[in-house]
Amino acid sequence: MKWQGRRGSRNIEDRRRAGGAARAGGIGGLGILAIVVIGWLLGVDVTPLLVGQQGVQQAPQASSAELTEADRAAGQFVSVTLADTEEIWGAIFARMGETYDPPVLVLFKGVTNSPCGGASGATGPFYCPIDRKVYLDTAFFSTLSRRMGAGGDFAAAYVVAHEVAHHVQNELGILQQTNAARARMGQAEANGVSVRVELQADCLAGVWAANAQSRFGSLEPGDIQEAMNAASRIGDDTLQRSAGRVPMPDSFTHGTSDQRQRWFARGLQSGDPGACDTFAADRL
Repeated sequence: MKWQGRRGSRNIEDRRRAGGAARAGGIGGLGILAIVVIGWLLGVDVTPLLVGQQGVQQAPQASSAELTEADRAAGQFVSVTLADTEEIWGAIFARMGETYDPPVLVLFKGVTNSPCGGASGATGPFYCPIDRKVYLDTAFFSTLSRRMGAGGDFAAAYVVAHEVAHHVQNELGILQQTNAARARMGQAEANGVSVRVELQADCLAGVWAANAQSRFGSLEPGDIQEAMNAASRIGDDTLQRSAGRVPMPDSFTHGTSDQRQRWFARGLQSGDPGACDTFAADRL
């Protein structure tokens, strides 16, 4: 992925140093809702779709760990990727006659707090609709590469784009609607709605990738394969098998490996968010 030399986002909140939680530009950023933390063995994202009482705002706790050169490089990469999403989604929303209000992305190292619950390296990246922020420990990229076999900078960009896509859903009112629907459902049916939300986010990540290529020419040979491999490695069925479990479709919250790849590819091929209506799809 070609990213060096482009602007970084001002919407980065860097909590990786002692006394952090300061806004750091260019360092690299529902009503009723609660978050269930899912470890990387059981799912990559923290699912922002389970209904409960809204959490109490807590002051962020910054890590006191020293930043390595790898930490700094990862922060710069995330900042540029976030800036790219801001430009792409800003333009897409403008074509729809809407204004895009981008999320803040919180970089942390070790642990931090969010209104949606505690965050740590084990939770994986997640989007919190309560404060409209994406939370990311960049050490997750090493987990993705070394433990899950999904290396490459575009695999990391796909992860960021997927979480930003949840913010896009929030901006469009989709998360609010699906949470209201899930509140009236049993667990298996509610999980099915979660799958459609997550697959739509995969599709929107593909839309971002297509438009980023058109706007920045950022894709290099092998980048799409990296993203598709990442989508495959974090499918519910693959993760459950990796954890020594028999895949149980009723428990899926993100979609199978095939589904995640298929919807990412659909967004990539169309470049159009209108192609990402997983809720109207008869077949996922």
